[in-house]
Amino acid sequence: MLADSISMPIKVLQKEGNELKLRFEGETHTSLELFRNKLDNNESVDYVNFFPGHPVLDDPELYIRTKGKKNPVKLIQDVCKEISKEFDSIKLKE
Repeated sequence: MLADSISMPIKVLQKEGNELKLRFEGETHTSLELFRNKLDNNESVDYVNFFPGHPVLDDPELYIRTKGKKNPVKLIQDVCKEISKEFDSIKLKE
């Protein structure tokens, strides 16, 4: 394991029903592209996109709308766990 944990501050901007808008503080569009890709391939997602904003002035935002009554917060948590598992096996070659 490379690190015990990595902190990624996320601010909830909007949470209404099956819609969620998040701001990823201090992150770049690279991180959000990973989330967007995972969510876009999920059958419970109706729409997902990220908005990078100004590269110096703005933190990127992620918008997700789920189908039916699927909880978008739970979906984001599940994707975080999935991504974490993928990176858990990274090893440094010396």
